[in-house]
Amino acid sequence: MKQTVWALVLLVGLLVGCDSNAVFNEYTDIDDGKWYIKNAPSFTFEIKDASIPYNLYYNLRNSLSYGYYNLYLTRYLRDSSGKEIESKLDELILMDPKTGKPNGDGLGDLFDHKFLFKRNYLFPKPGKYTIQVRQYMRQDPLLNVQSVGISVERAKPANSSN
Repeated sequence: MKQTVWALVLLVGLLVGCDSNAVFNEYTDIDDGKWYIKNAPSFTFEIKDASIPYNLYYNLRNSLSYGYYNLYLTRYLRDSSGKEIESKLDELILMDPKTGKPNGDGLGDLFDHKFLFKRNYLFPKPGKYTIQVRQYMRQDPLLNVQSVGISVERAKPANSSN
């Protein structure tokens, strides 16, 4: 099982590493697939050019044994001084609520998901930013979540049709 997980991590890393728009991409593994409410992973990244828009994504890996079709997360965006710029509750749909069919890309019983949570976001200024993520499912611990992460990508320019 561990070999499958590492092979999947390597594959995802290679695929994401090939994305020239990625500014930041990082995962935090959830110990034993048990995500405690007090465990709130933080991801710190640097924005060098605040004049261009960015897309921000959640990356999530769960097993088929995950007990719900959705996942509520609270995210906190802070600047380099620690000042909170934004906090928001998001719902991620991991499986079709009617059929139970998993969304995302699967390998074995693990599924990877990428959810856009900010499109064409302009950071206030260049510098370091931190996004902290906390599960908000009221189950402590939340079982069968393997890892959570954040991706920051330069937004692709819209095609102009002249």
